[in-house]
Amino acid sequence: MDAKIGVLALQGNVSEHIDAFLLALERMGHGPSSEVFEVRRPADLAECHALAIPGGESTTISRLIGKNQLYEPIRSFPGGIFATCAGMVLMATEVGDPRVRPLGLMEMAVDRNAFGRQRESFEADLAVDGLNGDAFHAVFIRAPVVTSIGTGMRVLARVEKGIVAVEKGKHMAFSFHPELGNDTRLHEWFLKNIGI
Repeated sequence: MDAKIGVLALQGNVSEHIDAFLLALERMGHGPSSEVFEVRRPADLAECHALAIPGGESTTISRLIGKNQLYEPIRSFPGGIFATCAGMVLMATEVGDPRVRPLGLMEMAVDRNAFGRQRESFEADLAVDGLNGDAFHAVFIRAPVVTSIGTGMRVLARVEKGIVAVEKGKHMAFSFHPELGNDTRLHEWFLKNIGI
């Protein structure tokens, strides 16, 4: 099947997600007819099989989702969503910051900036439940952490502070940045999981 993957391009590291998904598709044997493109309005989203919500500033992305009338289209989107960092915050049901209007697509509470400021960014080798091969080298930049989860949620990885990777149905959310670096195993897992 020709994959059409959208990357929410309102703010944040959009080009890195596009590159990572293109590389994942290539490694999975998908031809040039598969596409990865920017999503800025509801009509763009209607073309997608999957959507990535990148890292960035969750308060800004939340405001721009509202401004671009994307809340309901994303909430009712039938495809899978791959969310990283600020994207994980937006996928939650509970954020604890009135400036962020979460999408409520994954039943979890998330602590924004759980690891502190930019200077507290770090890297770690994570054991990810269900991921074949070596540990995943994860880059955490002003990262959130999941403090509690509800029904249907599967925990994929933890660090001392809490849960940093989760899955529910077609959706995956990470507090780190899997799009940074050449390891596309999480992208490939996500794509296989939604039938691409």
